[in-house]
Amino acid sequence: MTASKLPTLPSVSLVVPTYNREEPLKSTLIDCVAQDYPNFEVIVVDQTKDHTPEVAEYLDAAKTAGKITLFTPDFASLPGARNYAIRRAKGDIIIFIDDDIRMDSHFIKSHVTVFLEKPEVGAVAGRVLPPAVDENKLKTFAVQQLPPEALDPGIAWYYLDFTYVENPQQVLSARGCNMSFRREVFDNYGLAFDERMQGSAIREESDLCLQVRKTGYDIWYEPNAALVHIGEPTGGCHNISTRTFQYQVTHYHNHFWMGFRNLTLWQNLRLYVRLFDCHVLGNPPCNKDKSLTKGIVRGVFYFYGFLSAVKTAIASLFSDGQIYSHQDPKLKEIT
Repeated sequence: MTASKLPTLPSVSLVVPTYNREEPLKSTLIDCVAQDYPNFEVIVVDQTKDHTPEVAEYLDAAKTAGKITLFTPDFASLPGARNYAIRRAKGDIIIFIDDDIRMDSHFIKSHVTVFLEKPEVGAVAGRVLPPAVDENKLKTFAVQQLPPEALDPGIAWYYLDFTYVENPQQVLSARGCNMSFRREVFDNYGLAFDERMQGSAIREESDLCLQVRKTGYDIWYEPNAALVHIGEPTGGCHNISTRTFQYQVTHYHNHFWMGFRNLTLWQNLRLYVRLFDCHVLGNPPCNKDKSLTKGIVRGVFYFYGFLSAVKTAIASLFSDGQIYSHQDPKLKEIT
């Protein structure tokens, strides 16, 4: 792997996929267009069918003024929306954020600085702060380095901390609400977000980051590239209700599918055990209700999630599963 040389100030595409968000989306975009970086575009992939009049008016005005580039594809998929944006992005660096965040005007610059200083880095994981930032709590729980387990693909997902870790360092993955990539990881290596990641698309960013690492690039955590993630309970990537059987099954499906695609047998077994211990039994860091009834229900979701991932694996023998990308006329232009 050899990193291409970036210009002194590379162009940046700031991508905001959105689904059924209103005021949080507007606040997010206000922060986006206020960035002090001189060479960037804001791409909004809007999968919402009907906005409130106020938000619709804001989006139209921002588009007309050239502050944002607005796309409205006819599907609801977070990885599908990210791929849709990649095919239209003009930037040397592509930054992905959620549609319910707040950030200061130096956000883009903090991401870009890492790529300029570290040619071995292919992706940057930014810091993710809670909506009510308690400075005393941040200081109390602050740590300098992640534990060694955070670089173990089988169990890293329970040790990665993008809130309290203060030192820049190599990491295994990023969080989807605050991550950036060199454009060449998509163009030169043919990587994309896996559209088989269902429901909330949890682990879609982990899957891509593990794929990036296979190219030889590092992934770097940069605490200065920070934002506040509001974490709205509805909208965003939730294309189905969180209370449905389907949604709960997809939560486990995505973990298993990420393992199938990227991990060794031993790493997969450790992932399954830790997934069961945390999400089914409710042990830390999940800390769920440990009642027998709820444990059994979560166990059913776990079981069906595994079967669903096996079904996806079988279907993948005949199709790459990128159903939304294959519907995109832009893909034909590129290929």
